[in-house]
Amino acid sequence: MADSPASPRSTGVLPSQAIRALVEAGEIRAATPPEDGQIQPASLDLRLGPLAYRVRASFLPGPGRRVDEQLKRLSMHRIDLTGGAVLEKGCVYIVPLVESLALRKGTSGAANPKSSTGRLDIFTRLIIDGGTTFDQVPDGYAGPLYAEISPRTFSVLVRAGTRLNQLRLRRGNPTFSRAELERLHADTALVDGETAAAPISDRGVLFTVDLKGDGALVGYKARAHTDLIDLDRIGHYDPLDFWEPIMADRGPQLILEPDEFYILASREAVTVPPDHAAEMVPYDTLIGEFRVHYAGFFDPGFGHAGSGGAGSRAVLEVRSHEVPFVIEHGQVVGRMVYERLTARPEKVYGEGIGSNYQRQGLQLGKQFRRG
Repeated sequence: MADSPASPRSTGVLPSQAIRALVEAGEIRAATPPEDGQIQPASLDLRLGPLAYRVRASFLPGPGRRVDEQLKRLSMHRIDLTGGAVLEKGCVYIVPLVESLALRKGTSGAANPKSSTGRLDIFTRLIIDGGTTFDQVPDGYAGPLYAEISPRTFSVLVRAGTRLNQLRLRRGNPTFSRAELERLHADTALVDGETAAAPISDRGVLFTVDLKGDGALVGYKARAHTDLIDLDRIGHYDPLDFWEPIMADRGPQLILEPDEFYILASREAVTVPPDHAAEMVPYDTLIGEFRVHYAGFFDPGFGHAGSGGAGSRAVLEVRSHEVPFVIEHGQVVGRMVYERLTARPEKVYGEGIGSNYQRQGLQLGKQFRRG
């Protein structure tokens, strides 16, 4: 049975109402109040501030060192984002975010690019003062937040307030055993498809790649030398100006070309119960020379029948490395790791909150026209 806000757990991922309480308590701070839709069912969208710094290289500040100190050393020039500015592909930028944190002991966080960010091949990571890893906010962190941004395929137009990544907060150090995951799958069918009979591993729920598709189209390969993409233009761009369709008639395999970017889909439909959240992570770097995704958070209710879904396939953002690599239809390419929430969110994914990817199949980012 799903939890309700009246019966919270002491540990787990924080739902929207708990995130809002952190804003009210001053543990999440910002010069301007949260905007509509910024607090998601189990995460907080982070907003770009008014300045971007073009830097010579990516970096981590390391213990006892601040990000702004490193910017003095590595920054090449500053860019005003107030009226919008282009971030060029192949360049690295650091942007101080509007939000900062003053977390109490016992609360930590993890960040990830938003779905539309990953689908545009925008490499985005969170950096904090004293950080030794990207995208991780340690227990009780107090300080500013920064986004490292490196567009890989398309140059993009962003503005102060643009949301490229999101922060998930958790209380305590919850664990989720294989036995618990198997029980949850038996109750809910976390993945549904040809391979769903035995999808559970010690590290999560396995999923595979679909290279046959429901029709002729199984994926997209990004085109080179395209125009830039304004991230605020929703449903604006013709997909064929930016993407080469990949058709099923090539056979049930695909040769990934080095350093090219592909959009594919999982063979299985994915479901996230309303009192859980999930994250897509690469299966194992030893299975092949490719990366499966950038954006990996799945909100409570994603694909869930009670939230207007019927299982939604996971979109895979795929990039090969070093050498050409063949992937086959049905090959295991990743896994879903599930976590409990401390309570069910006030609203879950798909319940009238402008969710863009409920009931999705193979789907490009929201900036592209559909149909």
